[in-house]
Amino acid sequence: MAEPFGPEGLALEQARAQILAALQPLGESENLSLGASLGRVSAAAVLAREAVPGFRASMMDGYAIAGEAIPAPGSRWSLVGGSAPGAPYGGCLGPGQAIRILTGAPLPEGSGKVLPQELVERPSDNLLVLVRESGPNPWIRQPNEEAAPGQVLLAAGQRLGPADLGRLASCGLDAITVTRRPRLGLLISGDELLPPGVPRGPGQIWESNGTLLEALLKRLGYPVARQQVVADQPDRLRQALLELAQNCDVVVSTGGVSVGDKDWIRPLVAELGSVSFWKLHLKPGRPFAWGQLAGKPFFGLPGNPVAAAITALQLLWPALQQLEGGQVKLLPRLRVRMEAPLRRGGGRPELARAELVIGSQGELLARVSGSQASARIGSLQGADLLLEIPAELDSLEAGQELWAQLLRLPIF
Repeated sequence: MAEPFGPEGLALEQARAQILAALQPLGESENLSLGASLGRVSAAAVLAREAVPGFRASMMDGYAIAGEAIPAPGSRWSLVGGSAPGAPYGGCLGPGQAIRILTGAPLPEGSGKVLPQELVERPSDNLLVLVRESGPNPWIRQPNEEAAPGQVLLAAGQRLGPADLGRLASCGLDAITVTRRPRLGLLISGDELLPPGVPRGPGQIWESNGTLLEALLKRLGYPVARQQVVADQPDRLRQALLELAQNCDVVVSTGGVSVGDKDWIRPLVAELGSVSFWKLHLKPGRPFAWGQLAGKPFFGLPGNPVAAAITALQLLWPALQQLEGGQVKLLPRLRVRMEAPLRRGGGRPELARAELVIGSQGELLARVSGSQASARIGSLQGADLLLEIPAELDSLEAGQELWAQLLRLPIF
């Protein structure tokens, strides 16, 4: 097969752009409870049905007084009742009257100001006296502070975090329409692979890519629907690929896309569909294939586990976001400095795994330790960063500044 982008392969940014340009959202939706919607994508804009909280409420424990004027120290009021959350005062305050009020409780008619309890004294049960300056803040939460009727609470295509779900609940919603997640099929190929826990024979290794990728994709919000481990036999691989394409929206393989004698995946995908490109100008991750398999998007990840995980983050994850109908968001980037010198083999841009540490002056430093080999899963353990090392750099000095991708997901 010809190499349309030269022997070095396609640059990462070009590969991502080509993949995203070829994909459209699945366009299907489902209605879920808020509790089942974390991490999902809103299928349509969500509007507030009514004002929230819907009434004027006290922002603190204190006393609601009649009127809106700023009282002077020494002012007095008669205490005529109280208001608590869920148990409002039923009357209207007249001149010279006040009530005890708790945080979140409704403010009665006739009152336009709450006095914090530390500003007043109660010489008797029914008398309130202001002993300190109260200031201009009324300490009142307005009826539409959280939302006004018809206000947009969520835009279409927004990924739902805890704050989004909490706000929807506060506005009285218990369910939301979300887009359907793409169903993922994962194929792991290799004659040498054994399930973990089984004794090894000569030349055999325990299969780890399935565990690594399934956990990574689940963490990103895309559980694997089907997984198969198949030996390097063309007929069995062809059957597995077709079964996954028939039952899933996206087919992902790991291994078998390079140029070895038993690398059958790429020629099989070309037979059953098409391969748009199959090599990246990237370390780790050069043997990567993208195309169509029986009408479904196909991602051929490298066989080495670190390369498979890195290319899944860089190319598969954005594609899944697009298919789901959400805004495509990549890992956030920041500038960091090398904690220590680093020597490497140049020639390709590299995404090196590093720990983020804080220097003595508060500076952000990248600490690279241990082997960066693409087969060593240990380089992913504790990694906070993917250092973006340009192709032309084969030697980095302590203090040298680089861009890095932050391996942290948002909380809210």
